Amino acid sequence: GRESTFNFTNMVFKRAVFLLLLLHLFIISGYSDQHSLHSLDTDRIALLAFKKSISSDPNSTLANWNDTADVCNFTGVWCNKLQLCVAQIILPGKQLVGLLSPFISNLTCLRRLELVENHLFGIIPPEFSSLRQINHIRLDGNNLHGPIPDSFSLLSKLTLLTLMGNNLTGKIPSSFFSNCTSLKNVDLSNNRLSGKIPAEIGNCPNLWTLNLYNNQFTGNIPISLANASHMQNLDVEYNLLSGELPSEVVAELSQALYLHLSYNNMTSHDGNTDLDPFFTALANCTHLEELELAGMGLGGSLPTSTGRLGVNLTTLFLEENKIIGSIPPDLANLSNLVWLNLTSNLLNGTISAEIGHLLQLERLSLSHNFFTGVIPAALGQFPHLGLLDLSYNRLAGEIPKSLGNLVRLNYLFLNNNQLSGTIPPSLSQCTDISMLDLSYNRLTGSIPPAISGMREIRIFLNLSHNLLEGPLPIELSKLENVQEIDLSYNNLNGSIFLQISSCISLEMINLSHNSLGGPLPDTLGDFKNLEAFDVSGNQLYGPVPVSLNKVQTLTFLNLSFNNFAGRIPSDGIFNSVTNLSFLGNKHLCGLVPGIPTCHQKRHYFHSPVFLTVFCIVLSVSVFSTICCVIGCRHLKVMVSSGRVEREGKSPP
Repeated sequence: GRESTFNFTNMVFKRAVFLLLLLHLFIISGYSDQHSLHSLDTDRIALLAFKKSISSDPNSTLANWNDTADVCNFTGVWCNKLQLCVAQIILPGKQLVGLLSPFISNLTCLRRLELVENHLFGIIPPEFSSLRQINHIRLDGNNLHGPIPDSFSLLSKLTLLTLMGNNLTGKIPSSFFSNCTSLKNVDLSNNRLSGKIPAEIGNCPNLWTLNLYNNQFTGNIPISLANASHMQNLDVEYNLLSGELPSEVVAELSQALYLHLSYNNMTSHDGNTDLDPFFTALANCTHLEELELAGMGLGGSLPTSTGRLGVNLTTLFLEENKIIGSIPPDLANLSNLVWLNLTSNLLNGTISAEIGHLLQLERLSLSHNFFTGVIPAALGQFPHLGLLDLSYNRLAGEIPKSLGNLVRLNYLFLNNNQLSGTIPPSLSQCTDISMLDLSYNRLTGSIPPAISGMREIRIFLNLSHNLLEGPLPIELSKLENVQEIDLSYNNLNGSIFLQISSCISLEMINLSHNSLGGPLPDTLGDFKNLEAFDVSGNQLYGPVPVSLNKVQTLTFLNLSFNNFAGRIPSDGIFNSVTNLSFLGNKHLCGLVPGIPTCHQKRHYFHSPVFLTVFCIVLSVSVFSTICCVIGCRHLKVMVSSGRVEREGKSPP
């Protein structure tokens, strides 16, 4: 009996415990539902308050944000299914116009806020510090102004903050980096922020992207940034940062992929004379892909340590500095280099043939230096090269025929050197070229007809200021895509061919200061896009083509110092030109101020005076003629009568 009593008591106890658990779960469940409903109601109020602050919604993006629709079905809104609260607002590029509402801060469950590329204005509400669960804030590309709120230091779970492309001002609050162990990505670029980069940024050990470019930051790059050992992308270009290049910092950034420091006021070491310490420190950045140090006036020569930047380096920008000496042969070790820019330095010596080992190069810019010697033929062996710029140097000798092997070349600039010889016809193999500039050299010979093979020239062909001679090759008419042709200041002769209007995309033609002769073709009036036409300083003659007045786009015309004759046409361009367009053409006349007016031929035969005189003269002539006839007849009769009379008196 005792055992059965125990079993009964145990069963009653278990049932009681079970019922208590059910009651507890019911109570908890009811409380949870009430709490969830309360959260969604609160979130709805916050979202509708945000909508109320929007003054323009051209795409009706927020049309279903109302009192009846399910909050979790609002456009751009995502809810947390477990907690039943708004977790994400993502509305990129919706053209929303209005105030960035502080009511968003009531969305206490929010984890992601993305309102990029809209037209939101006002300040960033300090109330956003209530969003303690948030990890992503993206407000890029709006019209926000004012400072970054100090209260952002309370957002301890924040991993990403991007505010680029606004009008933010003031300093970065140092407190923002006081509790940033989760922070990984910060982009404050394209604003008007100023002051120093806070040293507290060293408290963010997991930071891997820091974009501060195009602001007004001053001072040094803080050495504490070396603590961010996971840094992959550091971009502080276009600021006012000073001090020596941050060798101690970059030596610790072994994971760095992109290092952009250009257009600041930094210097190289030892009074801006030594680049080696910085490049030596970079040897630890074995993953580095892009290094940009342009526009800072950095002094010193390129050290051999540049060749130890690693095989992953694809971009090296050192333009607009004061780097001296020659290009070290070790640079050829950067076997994956795609873009090398050394423009506008003080580099000299010859261009080493070793540079031809950089077989991945797509862009090579060495312009505005003092390089001498010849262009190495090895430059013709880049299979991927799209841009070659050697302009504004002191290079001499002939253009290598091997450049014709650059079948992917789009841009070739060899202008402003001392190159001689003829233009190699092999350049016609560069069929994808868009811009060709060989001007300001000492090139001789004729323009090779094969140049017409460059049918993809879309921007300009400039062969001006050389010693080229011979006629204009009619093959130029095949360049249907070219916008500008400049062949001025050469010794070209012959006439301008009729088919020139086949270059239907032309906007500018400059054939001035040559020895071209003959008349201008009437086909010039067929151009639809021509804006400037200059044939001054030639030996052209004949009338000025009336057809030019049909070119509605023409705004500049120079026919000076030729032998044109006759009346200057009217209408079109001729209604806006001055005498400066026709200087040195003695036989032109017209209504252009400063040009002699044309003398009209006087039609004497139609004048009343002439008719009167003519009638009088005619009458007198007729009268005189009649008198003469009558006189002659009378005289004849008299002579005949005298003869008869004499015959009658003569003796038998």
